[in-house]
Amino acid sequence: MAAAELGGLVAAVEPGGLADEVGIEPGDCLLSINGHPLRDEIDVRYYGAEEELTLVVLREGQRHTIEIERDYDEPLGIAFAAPLFDGIRECANLCPFCFVAQMPARGAGLRRSLYVRDDDYRLSFLQGSYVTLTNLDEADWRRIGEQRLSPLYVSVHATDLDARRRLLGNPNAPDVLAQLARLGELGISVHAQVVIVPGMNDGAILAETVEQLLALWPTVQTLALVPVGLTRHCRRPLTRLTPAQARAALALANGRRPEIVAATGTTWLYPSDELYLLAGRQVPPAAFYQDDAQRENGVGLVRELLDDWARTRRRAARNGAPARKSGLRATLVCGTLIAPVLEPLAREAGALAGAELTLLPVENGLFGPSVTVSGLLSGADVLAALGGRDLGDLVCIPRAMLDEAGERTLDDLTLAVLVERLGRPVAPVATMGDVLAALDEAATGGEPTH
Repeated sequence: MAAAELGGLVAAVEPGGLADEVGIEPGDCLLSINGHPLRDEIDVRYYGAEEELTLVVLREGQRHTIEIERDYDEPLGIAFAAPLFDGIRECANLCPFCFVAQMPARGAGLRRSLYVRDDDYRLSFLQGSYVTLTNLDEADWRRIGEQRLSPLYVSVHATDLDARRRLLGNPNAPDVLAQLARLGELGISVHAQVVIVPGMNDGAILAETVEQLLALWPTVQTLALVPVGLTRHCRRPLTRLTPAQARAALALANGRRPEIVAATGTTWLYPSDELYLLAGRQVPPAAFYQDDAQRENGVGLVRELLDDWARTRRRAARNGAPARKSGLRATLVCGTLIAPVLEPLAREAGALAGAELTLLPVENGLFGPSVTVSGLLSGADVLAALGGRDLGDLVCIPRAMLDEAGERTLDDLTLAVLVERLGRPVAPVATMGDVLAALDEAATGGEPTH
């Protein structure tokens, strides 16, 4: 097919949906809607929003034209084999702190997708991934405005042009303030982030960045502050934030709070959970997190964990359910950063379940000990830390260390492999309520997930 006719390969069709009713099948290629060639899933959503549709489908080398009448809010019911039909636009910047550039060498057994340096505004709209806006041409700008691709998630890092170009490793990076203003003129809102790199965009540069982005509200709907992540494979002379530097960033954010609330009526500026934990400070109450757009950026997850456990604990106490198996023992795995938060929760969960629950913080061997979050633990890290230990009857691992399907670790080990090598059932858990449920299943003779 020609480049203009790439279309989308149909992976699945919803039973009883529109596409199913008109005979579209997995393996078909949807080429166009109402005469518009399809570049990606966004085009399908945009051009497929009309009530009368003419679809051109390619099947076994033959083109078929299909007429559809639909209700305005009725979906086509098609899942495609890939989110973007014409490929992911990769990043042309050379950020010294780029996490992909700090990955182990290819061939280390990690999932290939971890090495993709995407900087695609379409993925930003579809999936909330962060982009730099440095690779947009005029056709991209026209499309963003025409199709109202809002919100977008933008890595700003610094509004000072020279500082931002150093941070991006790109001497030709455009002025992000002008780009954000242009997005505002198009009616596009933005969720922004600053990855704080000591000596490059902290201190006065960070203060200026916050001030200038605040002046762009409501185009810039939220701003997250995230500490830089450095692995043992980093080849640049960079340092991670110290606790004192994390406290300084929080002091800046807290100092601007009255002005921010007066200007926006919202929290707007969200330090990531990692900043609070690194600084040794308690995360804010739930009322602080008024917008969940930055959730996948590690904002508010610790508060969710704590509040979910408080509710679970109250329910369990009301029910008064005693332990169903005396002497049940289990191991709860986590990264080193969250361990001080989880320690009292693990004690309480064990007491509620009538079990001995041992918390085991695991140091990151794949990326190095400076990478402390649970979601970046590898299967090999867990196996190495647990080898030779008395693990009890059950091992709980962080759900975040598995892929989206909940099946594989970063180093491509399956749950079945972990079960085989540990010789214990393995339960992926996202909350302490999940831990209680896994303990309950183990106590009653059930199989907790694997």
